[in-house]
Amino acid sequence: MRRLTLRGRLALLTAAAVAVAVAVCATASWFLVRQELYSELDRQLSGRVPGGPFLEMITYEALTNCTSEPTVGNGRRGERQLPREELQQVVKQDGTRCTIPDQGVMPIAPVDEQVAGGGLREAFSTGTGTDYTGQKIDVRIYTVSFSVRGTEERGALMTALPLDRVTEPLGSLAITLTLVSLLGVGLSAAAGLLTARASLRPVDRLAEAVEEVARTEDLSVRIPERGADEITRLSRSFNAMTAALEASRERQRVLIADAGHELRTPLTSMKTNIDLLIRSEETGRDLPAETKSGMLASLRAQMRELTTLVGDLLQLGSPAARTRQHEEVAFHEVVGHAVERARLRGPGLDVKARLEPWYVQGHPDALERAVVNLCDNAVKFSPPGGTVEVVLQKGELTVRDGGPGIPEADLPHVFERFWRSPSARSLPGSGLGLSIVAQVVQEADGTVRLENAPGGGTVARLVLPGRPEPA
Repeated sequence: MRRLTLRGRLALLTAAAVAVAVAVCATASWFLVRQELYSELDRQLSGRVPGGPFLEMITYEALTNCTSEPTVGNGRRGERQLPREELQQVVKQDGTRCTIPDQGVMPIAPVDEQVAGGGLREAFSTGTGTDYTGQKIDVRIYTVSFSVRGTEERGALMTALPLDRVTEPLGSLAITLTLVSLLGVGLSAAAGLLTARASLRPVDRLAEAVEEVARTEDLSVRIPERGADEITRLSRSFNAMTAALEASRERQRVLIADAGHELRTPLTSMKTNIDLLIRSEETGRDLPAETKSGMLASLRAQMRELTTLVGDLLQLGSPAARTRQHEEVAFHEVVGHAVERARLRGPGLDVKARLEPWYVQGHPDALERAVVNLCDNAVKFSPPGGTVEVVLQKGELTVRDGGPGIPEADLPHVFERFWRSPSARSLPGSGLGLSIVAQVVQEADGTVRLENAPGGGTVARLVLPGRPEPA
């Protein structure tokens, strides 16, 4: 079964289901017809039992000249000619068989003895009798009780008709039902194959699209979405997947291009400084101590900037960042640690903090990195002697600086990777800090935005779902 194709399995299952249904219907029909034929035969038997003087004459002669062996007569009983196809005999009260001339002989069953003894009025049974020619035939037997007028003697009259009235139609019906069933199974198999082929045509298109994507790596391939069935849902999911992969590839391409551009500047500057230092050593002409010290300081700053850039790139591109296990985090403590680091980085600034307890679900290191980035931005853009306000109240963290603010046209771009406003391009940084903040907040199901504060400066608002007390 597993070696078959899906189309073959569907056709086979359809044929099997139809075969079972046809077999059940055919069997039920055969038994219903059989029951009806037996009922009709029983009605015929009941109608063939003679009554009145004729019954008395038959039973009297049988009881008077009682013999258990078949006898031959002249074929007449008074005014009535008994049909030769029927068998009749009499059973005494003690179970003794008394045959009737030209009517063959039948076996006596216990139920016949009960009828003869008066325990039952009538009974139907089947058996094998012998007709007046000595030929054995299968018969349906109707046994009915009688009593001899004027005496206490009782007995039973057994009347039988050949069972071929039932077996022959049933045999023909069985052959007909078998042929019809086989024909139905064959047609159902063909219909199942056609149905499977039509039903799986969208799956074939989907498979072709997947193969096309695997062969060409073209993620712009889309499958038409028509209808509202499971196949359409699968097509829609495939289109969503390829669209997401295409967008991911585009983001990766942009990230690589932007990273290459950002890396090129510090690497070029470092290469230039290093080349000057090497050339000075090779030519034996020492650089002035002040120039050399400045070049080394520049190398150190560029190395720090390069290290920060590489760390930010790893933070954004690491698959582990998307699979971090969340835990309950005391967010006010995380913000407190970030504030302490901000005070160390801005010794000339007044960093004020007012923090209320707030517990969230997230990764503590990632959340601290996000808050540190917000505080670093506030420290970087605040003028000397300025103030940075950090407030955590009812789950909303606000970080306000005293800087020049952000132009309204630049606000929609502040969370884009490598984006830096024209006024900030002369300052150290990679342009990835706020992108990291947006990623971490999104993972924690929160929101973050930047806006210009009334009276000057910038306010970063970060909201995370949580509670004021631990769970």
